Amino acid sequence: MGNSVSQLLRRAGLRPTRQRIALATLLFGNGDRHVTAELLHEEAVRAGERVSLATVYNTLHQFTEAGLLRQLAVDGSKAYFDTNASDHHHFFIEKDDVLIDVPGEGISVAELPAPPEGYEIARVDVVVRLRKKGDNK
Repeated sequence: MGNSVSQLLRRAGLRPTRQRIALATLLFGNGDRHVTAELLHEEAVRAGERVSLATVYNTLHQFTEAGLLRQLAVDGSKAYFDTNASDHHHFFIEKDDVLIDVPGEGISVAELPAPPEGYEIARVDVVVRLRKKGDNK
């Protein structure tokens, strides 16, 4: 995985440092997933990687800017990063803080407002919040 991760980072225009390789291996090694910086930091520490939470945040933002991840703001206090950078939407299970992919064709967004002068719409993120039936809290 290390060599293919190095190539992935190089193709994205990022230098494959030891920490980037370690974090990318955790992120991209087991299929598509949604992570927070805190979750990825815990996984890195458990894997024996000496990395600060600030470095994890910085790396996630670098990966997002390079197009390797999508950042989703689900709650004001928590940002999720999605390894599936394709055009798709999400279910969010509120009680469990879990994101689940909805295929891009699963939701139709019609009649978006015109963006302000000098701007264009980059993408539309739809998050459908879920709770168990009868669970009003």
